[in-house]
Amino acid sequence: MRMYDIIEDKRNGRELSKEEIEFFVKGYTDGTIPDYQASAFCMAVYFKGMTEKETVILTESMANSGDTVDLSMFGSLSADKHSTGGVGDKTSLIVAPIAASLGAKVAKMSGRGLGHTGGTVDKLESIPGYKTTLSEDEFLSQVEKTGIAIIGQSGNLTPADKKLYALRDVTATVDSIPLIVSSIMSKKIAAGSKNIVLDVKCGSGAFMKTLKDAEILANEMVKIGNGCGRNTAALITDMDRPLGSAVGNSLEVIEAVKVLKGEVENDLKEVCLSLAAKLISLVLSLSYEESLKRVTDALESGKAYCKMKEWISAQGGDAAFIDNTELFEKAEYSYEILSDSDGYISAMDTEKIGLSSVILGAGRSSKEDKIDFSAGIIIDKKTGDKIKKGEKIATLFTNNETSLQDAEKTYLSALTVSAEEPEEKPLIYKIIG
Repeated sequence: MRMYDIIEDKRNGRELSKEEIEFFVKGYTDGTIPDYQASAFCMAVYFKGMTEKETVILTESMANSGDTVDLSMFGSLSADKHSTGGVGDKTSLIVAPIAASLGAKVAKMSGRGLGHTGGTVDKLESIPGYKTTLSEDEFLSQVEKTGIAIIGQSGNLTPADKKLYALRDVTATVDSIPLIVSSIMSKKIAAGSKNIVLDVKCGSGAFMKTLKDAEILANEMVKIGNGCGRNTAALITDMDRPLGSAVGNSLEVIEAVKVLKGEVENDLKEVCLSLAAKLISLVLSLSYEESLKRVTDALESGKAYCKMKEWISAQGGDAAFIDNTELFEKAEYSYEILSDSDGYISAMDTEKIGLSSVILGAGRSSKEDKIDFSAGIIIDKKTGDKIKKGEKIATLFTNNETSLQDAEKTYLSALTVSAEEPEEKPLIYKIIG
């Protein structure tokens, strides 16, 4: 078997066999297939696409290219939730304890933030003592005892994806649905959960800017997840505005705690209830409606909040910070952004708002950047809200005073103010699977 022939066949639109795809993944991972041939393969896939069968094989081959997590000890109860990334997206901090309080075993590996989107691991590290690295035995033991463990991606998980993603990034082949789907789903398959819910973000702060593109991606990921033997579903959710009111690490943890305590009613709570309901419907084989009743009860009864404290404590975090969020370190400087006109906020460029938080120190421009856990933004007015000149619309928090002017400028440039009230957009566009 020669890589040349595989490239030629895909260039000509032929469906590749299991043996050919596995040959490519193994060879590129171990270095026997060079970058220039892998680049040619990716470009051929970009133009000719892949069948569902090919994409399933590619996903499984990439998942098996390195370490995998065996969660079979939990039977059909293992559960995972993945977001395609957004601004103010702290849903895992809420969905995981809700699901675990109802019997799911949430074994999750999460990433760090880079660019305008935040990372779950960074948010959790803002809790003093929380350990984002556990041994495999510690990880499994904690999931068994408490129902939740969320750690950073560790070990040699999907090395084929790491190499291939870096190559796609520099060869203009990132925007290929089969390559995007196999990249995301190979990590989910390697992580071992039987039940997977995908939160596919759509809008100005998301990777997928349009509903059409988000639907294509969500449908493909659900098909491939199911094709790999996992119960998979997806929700397409709005990211044309930040989720919730907090952007920034400890600020988002505080907001998540408030939702679990029943202290806030907002878009964040609504999205989390829907995500948790879909996950529980997969885990317990219930209708979505019955699952929604159960997750709502778990939230309103305080069961989910108690489960969060148990989880944080089990993973080394100081649960006193969950009991009393006033203990979190405060940023040295705060600055109120005031509206310079009357009207309605008719649109928000969510990516720019994420970048404003990065300027304040809440995110990374490069992997080496150090995060300021207390930095970020509290948003008072969002799309659809009426504003008056001189009214506070957001507050910036940072330990770097010189960043405030740039952050304010970037934030204000993200807002469109109109005389007419905008049409209300849904938070959840569609549930698939």
